[in-house]
Amino acid sequence: MARLLPLVFLAVSLAWPASSKPLPVLVPVTKDPATLLYTIPFHHGADLVVDTAGPLVWSTCQRGHLPAEFPCNSPTCRLANAFHVPGCRARGCGRDRRKDRTCTAYPYNPVTGACAAGDLVHTRFVANTTDGVHPVSQVSVRALAACAPSRLLKSLPRGASGVAGLAGSGLALPAQVASAQNVPNKFLLCLPRGGSSGSTGVAIFGGGPFEVSAQPGRNFTQELVYTPLVAAKKGMPPAHYVSLESIAVENARVPGAGAAVVCTKVPFTLLRPDVYRPFVDAFARALAAQGAQGGPVARPVKPVPPFELCYDTQSLANTRIGYLVPGVTLTLGGGTNWTMNGLSSMVDLRPGTACLAFARMEGVKAGDRSAPAVLVGGFQMENTVLEFDMARKRLGFVRLPFFTQCGHFNFTKIGY
Repeated sequence: MARLLPLVFLAVSLAWPASSKPLPVLVPVTKDPATLLYTIPFHHGADLVVDTAGPLVWSTCQRGHLPAEFPCNSPTCRLANAFHVPGCRARGCGRDRRKDRTCTAYPYNPVTGACAAGDLVHTRFVANTTDGVHPVSQVSVRALAACAPSRLLKSLPRGASGVAGLAGSGLALPAQVASAQNVPNKFLLCLPRGGSSGSTGVAIFGGGPFEVSAQPGRNFTQELVYTPLVAAKKGMPPAHYVSLESIAVENARVPGAGAAVVCTKVPFTLLRPDVYRPFVDAFARALAAQGAQGGPVARPVKPVPPFELCYDTQSLANTRIGYLVPGVTLTLGGGTNWTMNGLSSMVDLRPGTACLAFARMEGVKAGDRSAPAVLVGGFQMENTVLEFDMARKRLGFVRLPFFTQCGHFNFTKIGY
């Protein structure tokens, strides 16, 4: 009988899951058609706006909420107050005069820039674990959030109750999930294209793999190309910064260098004024050259603000990868290229009109190197798998094939 015991143990081991390694945490991502912002479900009845530059998680205060007890000089309170949006009149990090051990944070609206004082509170992030192919089981993740007045919701999607900060800071959601669930401090983001009902993207906290139903067995995290994340300059938001070495339209390099930021709070990519002008001019020349070489002759139409270059769609060749227009390539740190074809560079804004989906950065002077050269907006990130790896300080990305999309992730739950 004693000889059978190892065999019995082996049989039980094989019947059990092969690994007890903690699984990443999965939530769907929805695009709001009115604001063009993205939201994730946070807990029952609460949707939060995705802000890749946000340092905190915050939502509107619940009646009778109980503040978490963190003294003003505690490491947690210092993290909550590590960055204040410019113009925010922060009166201090706590109310020590009352000796109530209450830390005051200053959450802000990423669209309007408005801020407000709010207590830190304990909350729960209700989501599912995932094997990268399906949801596996529900999980309730302990988290800290700032409590904010409802006036801070102005200009956010209808029904949203706050913001999920996904920056690299210690109280952003990725770091909190990593700590609570013992998963790597990184996250995958695959934003959905369009704002129609049923268009759903994916956020996975803790990393991949990542597969979609249209390509079973193909793990897109194995196809990522990487560029280093660089530290934010003093006084800048704790966003995800990478180095921009150059910009090219087709094969023509145009002036443009500095920092690039991947930024979900802007719907379309913004270029600093000294980068924007030569870029737009180069695109117009390259598109005209296509017509001169025997291709379709693009007919300009009245611009649709904030875009300058708009065309009659009947004059543009349409292909599986969008309108046949000059390619746009951002060369990032380490020589990594992020190339955008017509699906990412042109947007249909009204019947018969498509515009170059890049706009001028407002409130910034030309050549101001304290400002990023490029803010890569949500539209250019859609249907692209992005991996923000804070632990290894790198950003990975790969565009999904034209015949698939982020919404093809299978959200049907599979139990083990």
